[in-house]
Amino acid sequence: MPERVEAMLVAGGRYHDIDYARIELLKLLAEHPQVRTRVSADYGDCDALADCRFLVTYTCDLRPDPAQQQALHDFVAGGGRWLALHGTNSVLDFTRDGVEAPRSIDKLAFTLGSQFIAHPPIQPYTVESAAPDHPLVSGVEAFETDDELYLCAYHEREKLIPLLDTHYAGRAEGFKEVDWTDADRHLVMYLRPLGKGAVLYNTLGHCRGHYDMKPVMDYYPQIERCSWELPEYHELLRRGLRWCLGEID
Repeated sequence: MPERVEAMLVAGGRYHDIDYARIELLKLLAEHPQVRTRVSADYGDCDALADCRFLVTYTCDLRPDPAQQQALHDFVAGGGRWLALHGTNSVLDFTRDGVEAPRSIDKLAFTLGSQFIAHPPIQPYTVESAAPDHPLVSGVEAFETDDELYLCAYHEREKLIPLLDTHYAGRAEGFKEVDWTDADRHLVMYLRPLGKGAVLYNTLGHCRGHYDMKPVMDYYPQIERCSWELPEYHELLRRGLRWCLGEID
């Protein structure tokens, strides 16, 4: 009989349908009956990480304070596993010059291995395997998604283990750092080893409902589900949770 495993899910923030993502992730976690999941909307319960084997996050513009950032770093460095999804590495300020990504989460970005800077308008792009033999992505053929393509600044880039990537060289209209014409390959999913633990970061999974853009607008005209509609994304999430449980290395 599998032993009980304590886990934490942080799902919170802005500009996304957090309710939808939270429910979908809890469904996937429920496929592992030994996992007991503590759910939070922010990082205020970081002390509870000491009792958890792994952490899953789906956030946007959620800004842990310095003590919480240090607790997250220490959790991973001490041997924890963190499945970080989509906007976990993003903080956003809306300015007259466009959406800005302030460098105000240095410890968090270092722990995650990246910080979101911008994305081009949502449009189809091809996700390709960067490590065909790695068990987290083996057998997952190149696929097309209609999602936010994350353009990031990386920390200790040489230590990151690319798993999925894509090509983009162009502009990110609406963002302060708009010019990405000199860019090439962008990581879509990677492993970030840190101390005795690691982060598995998957940038896919944008979702938004009609009421998720306050205070920017009261009503967003269309519902966006993006990669959540793809079987490949659900397979990657399932493998990510198995990695959290130590079933995949």
